[in-house]
Amino acid sequence: MPEFRNIDTGAATLRCAIEGTGPLAIMVHGFPESWYSWRHQIAPIAAAGYTACAIDVRGYGGSDKPLRVEDYTLEAIAGDLIGLADRLSPGEPVVLIGHDWGAPIVWNTAFTRPDRIRAVAGLSVPFAGAPLRPFTEMFREFFTSQGRFFYQEYFQEPGVAEAEAEANPRDFVARMMYSISGDVPEGAYWDKPLGATFLQGLPDPQPVPWLSATDLDYYEGEFKASGFRGPLNRYRNHERDFEWLKPWQGKQLEQPCLFIGGTRDPATTLFGAVTDPVAMMRMFAPRVEGHVLDGVGHWTQQERPDAVNALLLDWLKRL
Repeated sequence: MPEFRNIDTGAATLRCAIEGTGPLAIMVHGFPESWYSWRHQIAPIAAAGYTACAIDVRGYGGSDKPLRVEDYTLEAIAGDLIGLADRLSPGEPVVLIGHDWGAPIVWNTAFTRPDRIRAVAGLSVPFAGAPLRPFTEMFREFFTSQGRFFYQEYFQEPGVAEAEAEANPRDFVARMMYSISGDVPEGAYWDKPLGATFLQGLPDPQPVPWLSATDLDYYEGEFKASGFRGPLNRYRNHERDFEWLKPWQGKQLEQPCLFIGGTRDPATTLFGAVTDPVAMMRMFAPRVEGHVLDGVGHWTQQERPDAVNALLLDWLKRL
């Protein structure tokens, strides 16, 4: 088991699962997850000669949970990572690895702080450069204005999604994870009208080998203790994130990058906006190495830990 440490990063204290010695590699999870989503990667990365550090993002698990929406901007969370790097690896550039929301977090931390981040890997969500307009404008054009449900629109009003998720955190996590995994039967589960709830129409979760009852026990305990307000506040900052990243419009992410997606992950194609995410990424991150795993859904490193570990370790070795 890794060692758990609560580390003051400056603006927030983060719970970190740490193992190994050597150059620092920070792992950043997505929604609705925790440090635990990296349970299959921590020991192998440590064995490869790194200090493997999987965090609870602010708002989750054992990390600080400020209440304000504006406490969950990309700028604030990127600041947490830089503060953590300064505590654990002062003066030495570090590696970042992120999944789901963790991917935009690490892409943009590396993008805006190349002095502190020497390489960056993102799972599920490719890097598309500094946005030219807020993401809220995009999903309202293509979904909301057409009377179609989009989960991030549903997440915008504070309290609504929290109530649905907190009524039964175990069922929420299980149903969400199964519904966008590589194991769910093909179906238009998310094609529903505006006004639907998040869980409405999602299939009953079936047993899958990568998400055991023990795993669900852990996630359930974490979200019963922390609630969902902080995690959902991340989705309520698209306009603030856009303003923060404006000075980087037209610039490229210059560090070595690794992208790992899945053929059954809607985030890998940015919800159908691109057909070749790796080719798209090369326009914004010329040093990217990309892999799209056949049959893999959204929970990349949990669904296929052996394949993901092989790609990560090979890339880390070559840095």
